[in-house]
Amino acid sequence: MPFPRLLLYLTLPLYLLDQATKFLTVAYFPPPWSEQERIIRLIPDVFHLVRIHNQGVAFGFGNGSAWAPLVFLFMPLLALVMIRLFWLKGAFQHTLSKIAVALLLCGIFGNLTDRLVQGFRLHEHLGESFWSRLSAGYVVDFLAVKLPLYGWWPAFNVADSCICVAACLLFLGGLREEKMTVA
Repeated sequence: MPFPRLLLYLTLPLYLLDQATKFLTVAYFPPPWSEQERIIRLIPDVFHLVRIHNQGVAFGFGNGSAWAPLVFLFMPLLALVMIRLFWLKGAFQHTLSKIAVALLLCGIFGNLTDRLVQGFRLHEHLGESFWSRLSAGYVVDFLAVKLPLYGWWPAFNVADSCICVAACLLFLGGLREEKMTVA
């Protein structure tokens, strides 16, 4: 499938799903700092819907620090530049790699949109400066899963899922290419 079609049929719908689910989470769940219950137990002790504001990255690294919101705002931009450079060098020739890039773009744009928008939606920051509101940005995480032998996995979202699947596909694609060159 040509790459523009992948963007249209895979990246765009997943991006819209990501943003819609995050919008609904913010609209219908109380904020994390409120006293109200912010958990919907779909499958008790297995799968819950929650509302988490993540200013850090994977596993909440950097959450609550002053530097994280701005640093992690620019990292997706760097990732987009790197993807473009690899694309120009012909690194993503196989279908598996193209699907992985389409998923990566969904994840990057989904979480970047949150970092750019969510801080401006917080009522407690309404009168503050542009930079203050931008640095209050966060990613909305809402899916919570309990894994056997591990416990509760850190909350995540659709964009995070796309990034994880993309990483697996790139790894598998790399193994496949290595196998082809060895044979």
